[in-house]
Amino acid sequence: MKIRALHDWDVSYDKAVRIQEGLRKRLVLSGDIHPFNITTIAGADISYSPGDDVFYASVVLIEYPALKVIETVCHSERVTFPYIPGLLTFREGPPLLAAFERLAGVPDVVIFDGHGTAHPRRIGLASHMGLFLDVPTIGCAKKRLIGVYEEPGTGRGESSLLTLENETIGAVVRTREKVKPVFVSQGHKIDLDSAVGIVLSCCRRYRLPEPTRTAHLEVNRFRRECSSPLSSR
Repeated sequence: MKIRALHDWDVSYDKAVRIQEGLRKRLVLSGDIHPFNITTIAGADISYSPGDDVFYASVVLIEYPALKVIETVCHSERVTFPYIPGLLTFREGPPLLAAFERLAGVPDVVIFDGHGTAHPRRIGLASHMGLFLDVPTIGCAKKRLIGVYEEPGTGRGESSLLTLENETIGAVVRTREKVKPVFVSQGHKIDLDSAVGIVLSCCRRYRLPEPTRTAHLEVNRFRRECSSPLSSR
């Protein structure tokens, strides 16, 4: 998969913030993407051990609507950018992009285990990566980062808006009956309704959408393999 080179990653805190503020203006937060027009969806996730500077990334390409895995790519590398809330993409972005670069297929949509516009500067991991990948991206996070919302109804498909200072930054979506909701936000090249619909369509048996759930399982398997004393990686 071709990756756009938009900026360096080895930057200072101030430069990282300026990069986010500049890239935010390039986001396209529209695009009515109907599931009938989707044939593949990718899921991406990161794993690492606390205190370790080696990050593990996994990208899985899944056939849609069958949700069968077509391709899996894993990658590991050392990261140097420090842990700073609001700038996590500068830690997780490089290993994820390296994995995407090795992906043979080009997904119609990518779902990230993280936030998109539901971010203090409105450019979380899903939005930032969307600009590099130049494909529609969605953020689907397990926890809220910012914003306020009313608890959605208990039924599958119930949702409420996630807002901050009267601005809609995402949606709180119940993907399974009486199970904790997920936090869905636009990444790039997609509208919020489409993002919510795609996430729901990918949640068949579990709370999390199958692309990111599978990527999570794969990246943790990969990390365990690499950490094993018997591993030659």
